[in-house]
Formats: sequence, structure tokens, C-alpha cells
Amino acid sequence: MNEIMRELELNEVERGGFSGEWLGSGDELEVLSPIDGSVIGRVKQCTEDEYEKIAARAHEAFLDWRKIPAPKRGEVVRRIGNALREKKAELGALVTLEMGKIRAEGVGEVQEMIDICDFAVGLSRQLYGLTMHSERPGHRMYEQWHPLGVVGIISSFNFPVAVWAWNASIAWVCGDACLWKPSSKTPLTAIACTRIAAAIFEEMGYDPALASLAIGRGRTVGEKLINDRRIPLVSATGSCTMGYRVGRVVGERLGRTILELGGNNAIIVTGNADLDLALRAILFGAVGTAGQRCTSTRRIIAHRSIADELTGKLVDAYKQVQIGNPLEDGTLMGPLVDTEAVDLMMAAIARIEAAGGEILVGGEKLDKPGGCYVTPVIARAKNEWDIVQEETFAPILYVIEYETLDEAIAIHNGVPQGLSSAVFTTNLLEAEQFLSATGSDCGIANVNIGTSGAEIGGAFGGEKETGGGRESGSDAWKAYMRRQTNTINWSTELPLAQGIEFGK
Repeated sequence: MNEIMRELELNEVERGGFSGEWLGSGDELEVLSPIDGSVIGRVKQCTEDEYEKIAARAHEAFLDWRKIPAPKRGEVVRRIGNALREKKAELGALVTLEMGKIRAEGVGEVQEMIDICDFAVGLSRQLYGLTMHSERPGHRMYEQWHPLGVVGIISSFNFPVAVWAWNASIAWVCGDACLWKPSSKTPLTAIACTRIAAAIFEEMGYDPALASLAIGRGRTVGEKLINDRRIPLVSATGSCTMGYRVGRVVGERLGRTILELGGNNAIIVTGNADLDLALRAILFGAVGTAGQRCTSTRRIIAHRSIADELTGKLVDAYKQVQIGNPLEDGTLMGPLVDTEAVDLMMAAIARIEAAGGEILVGGEKLDKPGGCYVTPVIARAKNEWDIVQEETFAPILYVIEYETLDEAIAIHNGVPQGLSSAVFTTNLLEAEQFLSATGSDCGIANVNIGTSGAEIGGAFGGEKETGGGRESGSDAWKAYMRRQTNTINWSTELPLAQGIEFGK
């Protein structure tokens, strides 16, 4: 641990604000590792006054950064991506130490940051607008995209660095500055990433406050950020409850939001599915990151003809999952993020049983250091139960049976969330129905691929209570810019649109 901290230039006590200089004189935040409960660092949080200084400096940085040609902004992001490559192993290990996901997933999350930087570099030469034919002679119409301002980024503990990079790298090439409020559960990874990015900005002669940081309590720093009119866009990842608050407050000032909220993701396994393929996808989707992904598989909707066979295979597989220290080779599932998460999982299990559900495997607290280790659960349940309608951020998998594909799709869509979804089938007609307008109502719909995880090339996000936001690839960049329609009259006449004559 000491070597990791030294490589990333992290001190025993860090300051949690950055605006070209490090600030932080508020309450001290103790950072505990869920691996064993040990203290891995302390962070002095930002006060409200320090937030004001950070936000003001970020806005000043934006005013100059917007003048830099987009390809040159892309070159800065390319350098940031290379700097992340150099620290990939150390950052991945810190993600594991601070959040608890296994080392392979921690390193994979850092790779996501590198990948989105690469994507953003190419994007910096592709911020295209359209040209349109004017109905008026001697006129030309086109649209262009301009930088928006300071982008506020609120990230969750489960992806402590990747979500920031999805937003920041795209925002930077679009000409925006970024102000990051990370989860208080994972502040050290945020400090490490900010230090890396800020150093590149400074080396290349740009204001390091383009990568601003404000670690602090939600009711102080968080509320200041979402109410701040200097921040035209807030991208927030977290619970639906948090999203309702952010959406309402930012909306009341007519700001923009990108909301990435809860998921209640299901996989339909039809009678025509390759069960071995489905089994592997379900296992990673439900157990990976200890069920603490917004894209984690929460529900299996299985055809009655294969439900018992599939469930039996899953139960056997769950019994073989190696649970323990996520830094050790062979571990497939690490701890939950903290003991509060364990308590919430145990409360959910009690509600499942009270509703009449059957726990088929798992659900025990394990006697390991830190008190954050559990065994993953498979339970028979009904889709309409309140507990199934909610997202429990833990490794709980519900098994629900169906007769017809129409019934399966109705069950699938019959929850408030709409993030990720999948069907396993070798039948083309079933696959196409699932992907049609009458199929999955989620922002992500897959065939013979699990729900968990997504490539950075496609826009990421969901519908309904998931928030409707889109990050990462495709044309998600448009959310970080302002569109402008331009008309140029190169004639000596002044005709009006729609054939209107005025003053004759």
C-alpha cells in the first residue's frame, strides 16, 4: 500500500480541493479500505468558501480554453491518456484498495480512462455541424458547435475514476473546463487522477484548473455545485434519489443534466439459448464488482423449459466463487464497499423472505477483516414485489420464470429503471423482437452478451428512472457543447422566410 501511495504521490493527509493550487481546510475525511477496514489515508474536505474559489477559477480557465483549437485540446487529452498508461497498474491497485473490486477490474477501469482519452483525441477533429439549403436566394445556412462552460461531474464510488474520465475527456476536447465532486468513499483515486491531469495541463502551458476538484459533503459542496449558475451542465452518477434532487435543482435554473442513475437489469434466457454461454454472462454480470455496478445483472427471466436446469447450474457456479482479498490472484469477488452496504443487503434478504421468496444459495456475512464480505445470493421471486422493483446495490440475483416471449418482455420492462438488458437465444426472430420498438425499453439492449459493462464507442445511459442521460461514445459529445444555427446573406436583397413581405 505504501508503495502504491508513493508512486501516485499521495500523502498520509491530502487536501481535497484543487483549482490550480491545492485547498482544503474543512473536516477531515478518514478513508477506509473495505478489504480489511484499515485506514489508507485522510483528506481535508473543502469548505463552502473554498468551493467558491474553485468554481470561480474553473470558470476563468474555461474562458481561455474555449479559444484553443479543438485538435490542440485533443493533443492535451492524448498526453493525459499516456500519463494514465504510465500509472495504470498503480491506479488500478488504488481503485481496488479504496473501493474493493478485484484487481483485474480495477486495472480494467483505468483502461477505460485510457480508451476514452483515445476516443476523445479522434473526436477533437470531428465536432461536425450540418449545412442546410436556405429557402431564400443568396443565403447560406449551417450549424456549428461551441464550448459550453464548466461541466460539473458528480461520480459514484463503484467506478471512482472511469465515470470522471468518460465526462472529462469529452468535455475537454469540446472546450469545457471540469469541476469534479467524487464520492466521499473514494477520494484518493480522485486526487491521484486530478494530479496527473493537472500536471499535463500545466506542462503544456494551460491552466491546470481545467481539471478542478472539490471533495466535500453533499449537503455543502454538492448543493453548491448543483445550484451554481456558472455550471451549465451537471453530469451525475448515483442513486435515483440523488438524481431526482440533481435534476430538480439544475432544472429549476434551466441548466442541463446528464443523469446516470439506477439499473434493475434483466437477462431473458429463452428455450433456444446456449445455456453455457448464458451461465458465464450471468455469473460475471451478477457477481462482478460484488453486484455494485449500475449495469449488474439483477433479474433472470428464464423460460420454464430451461429454468430448473439453468438455476441448478447457477447455484453450482455460485458455490465455487472465490470470495476474499481482491488484490490476491484467484479472487472473483471482493468485499462490498462498506458495512452499511452489507446491512442494506441483509435487510433486502429479509424482505425477500418476508414476501415469500426462496433463497437458493448465499446471503451470509463472512467472518473476514473489515466486515464487508458476503456470499452472493440467488433467490426465486416475483417481479411485482417491492423489493424486486428496487435496485439493491449488492450481489442479489432474482430468478423469474415465463411462458411466452411477450410475457418475458412485459416482465423485463415492468420495473421503474431502464439501463441495460440482454436476451440469450439462438433464434433470430426472438432476438429481433427483443431489439424492436416493442422489445426492451432500456438504453442498452444486447443479444448473447450480458448486461454488465459497455464499450466506450457507444453512447452509455438509460431510460425511465435511470435518467435518460448519455455519456462516452457515439454523439454523446453534443451534450457538452451548445448548438448554434447560422444564416449568412451574401446577396444585396433582404427576402424573409416563408415568403413574408414586410413594408411593401
